[in-house]
Amino acid sequence: MATPFLDEDLARAEICRVGRSLFERGYAHATAGNISVRLADGYLITPTDACLGTLEPARLARLDAEGRQTGGDRGSKTIVLHRRIYVASEATAQPARCIIHTHGTHLVARSLQAEGEAELLPPITPYFVMKVGHVPHIDYQRPGAPEAADAVAEAITRYAAAGRPIRAVMLARLGPNVWHDSPAAAMAVLEELEETARLALLVPEALARPLDEARIQTLRDSFGASW
Repeated sequence: MATPFLDEDLARAEICRVGRSLFERGYAHATAGNISVRLADGYLITPTDACLGTLEPARLARLDAEGRQTGGDRGSKTIVLHRRIYVASEATAQPARCIIHTHGTHLVARSLQAEGEAELLPPITPYFVMKVGHVPHIDYQRPGAPEAADAVAEAITRYAAAGRPIRAVMLARLGPNVWHDSPAAAMAVLEELEETARLALLVPEALARPLDEARIQTLRDSFGASW
């Protein structure tokens, strides 16, 4: 069954609620980060240079299905990347209906350590495996570079083809993009991802042994983890 699209009024309210929650709890700062929602006939996205803590429903950028803006304040330039994620994920078991991007402190710090690695984090906790899954580490590109969007779309397709659909990618030195069925669900993925990065930084790598294959298999069998 196809994942339903959100009602627009509800989506506007939820984008603002989630943005404020992320900002007030330190997951977003200044004017960094953005949130978008895919609607049945287009998209909503936070305005360019907007603070996630002070969003207003009526001022969110409204775009049509082709990505052309039809209302609200000028939308974030990251809509190009977001639209690629929406399209690429539609053919997977985990299609995106909301995408959140932040510059999370622990995630960016971990990215600085993981330069050149294919994935951001090993499977060190069961909830990371169950709630987040694999997180491809996308090579550094300047903010807004089309090459980053290409690389993210390719990663979504590649992991899905291997039977491991993903809900997140990490743009090197910049921040994560996470997605799910709704703003609240996407926020939960982001929170779990940030917490796992914090744990990885707190514990020396030699001591933070990943879960072995047998333990991961029990998470697949018991909870349907896609790792």
